[in-house]
Amino acid sequence: MFFILKDTKNKINISKSIFNKKFNKSLVHQVVISFSINKRSGNKAQKNKSEVSGSNKKPWRQKGTGRARVGMLRNPIWRSGGVTFASKSKQYKNKINKKMYKGAIKCILSELIKQKRLIIFNKFLIKSHKTNILLNKLKNISNGKILIITKIIDKNLFLSSRNIYNIKINDIKNINLLNLINSDKVIITLDVLKHFENIL
Repeated sequence: MFFILKDTKNKINISKSIFNKKFNKSLVHQVVISFSINKRSGNKAQKNKSEVSGSNKKPWRQKGTGRARVGMLRNPIWRSGGVTFASKSKQYKNKINKKMYKGAIKCILSELIKQKRLIIFNKFLIKSHKTNILLNKLKNISNGKILIITKIIDKNLFLSSRNIYNIKINDIKNINLLNLINSDKVIITLDVLKHFENIL
């Protein structure tokens, strides 16, 4: 299976088992849902009477004072006491095994090639951090959402793209599946292509 590089126009041979896989909608759906769930963080938490700071000492004796009996200073009905039914942060985690994850990546990459949304460059570099230089380079590719995946994020590339809302930069280690699916065009370099072939 052959593919033409965008910048050099050279033909390269790409793996048929990775980039020509039948799209499995159910598998991709499971992996994307798992990816979305794992991004959630339960950030609501309250302290019960055993967790708030304060003494465990009984403030006064049980009988003979004329006051209501109290067991500790941290009891819920007192100011700065613990919460009676304290809500705890929920742990959101949905595990997907490696075989399923790799299969989903193959399906997504194959579909991107079939829809002509994947573009491969030998190297994707710009000489300056100016935003206009990056926009001029991408002018003939797409006006929509663009995802650029490189082996190492170049400083000029990062600085020139950070104030453009529809351009996202990822390195190999931090590939976002949702960005991969939702982008109109996905740009990868030859290094990234070889990395995909090695790990998949």
